[in-house]
Amino acid sequence: MPVGALRILRGMPTAVVTGGAGFLGSHLCDYLLARDYRVICVDNLESSKLENLAHIRDEAFVFAYHDVIEPIQIDGPVDFVYHLAALASPIDYLRQPLHSLKVGSYGTHHALGLAKWKRARFLLASTSEVYGDPKVHPQPETYWGNVNPIGPRGVYDEAKRYAEAMTMAYHSQQGVDTAIVRIFNTYGPRMRSHDGRAIPNFMRQALAGEPLTMYGTGRQTRSFCYVDDLVRGLVLLAESGEHLPVNLGNPGEFTLLELAETVLRVTGSRSEIVYEALPIDDPQQRQPDITRAKQILGWEPEIPLEDGLRRMLEALGREPVGV
Repeated sequence: MPVGALRILRGMPTAVVTGGAGFLGSHLCDYLLARDYRVICVDNLESSKLENLAHIRDEAFVFAYHDVIEPIQIDGPVDFVYHLAALASPIDYLRQPLHSLKVGSYGTHHALGLAKWKRARFLLASTSEVYGDPKVHPQPETYWGNVNPIGPRGVYDEAKRYAEAMTMAYHSQQGVDTAIVRIFNTYGPRMRSHDGRAIPNFMRQALAGEPLTMYGTGRQTRSFCYVDDLVRGLVLLAESGEHLPVNLGNPGEFTLLELAETVLRVTGSRSEIVYEALPIDDPQQRQPDITRAKQILGWEPEIPLEDGLRRMLEALGREPVGV
């Protein structure tokens, strides 16, 4: 997959974004282009869509259709490799467990190989799922996690844990300039409506006047970071000299029942909440300790949950009712 169509513009750094057509990746491409980067988006569109990139009209951007489980070849200089490619949604990694493992292993190996070849700074998009169903709350980067490696979620959790180990091995043995970010729940425009995660599910159901599906009691907690805040943190970390994992997420903690009630108020929906069985190994608590992000990057989120939900509604062409 040689990529040579991008015109070399003097003085502009080049970033490769794997998974760049996805929800988070497309927002990262936008942010980098606004900062005068050349951007090469690598994606096989397995869990993403070109519509997320359709608005981009920039000569400094190119899309490369490619599956990262195969070697990545890029013509010309590369300064940063953002490795975001993953089957991150439960509906995707449960549907394709082997491919999820291959993206975390082969895909990370090939993305690191590209960074080594180009002498580029490498950023691995890891996940709060490496903490599993945590016994420590909130979760600092020093916590090793409580993960079931043979459960249905293990194909994603362990793929990311393996990717972190490989990233550190490339750094310590091969001298690759690496960074690891552990991303907590993130939301915003361009999430798939049938993504399988709480916010897009609740938003879709509320806007359609359907019952909101609550798994378990609704007392399990999550922390939700708006995508603009998260992307800003990704770039700060990539442009830093940090090598050890850094949590990025919003430390504001909500029960899923509180989230559902907030979605109902913002949308003005009168949908009821219905309860179903909790999925296997679903974590009961999830809240980031972002002390290191504050100290190292000077980063913390700025957009409260209610404001982020309103922005999602506006992106859908709907008028939020308010809270």
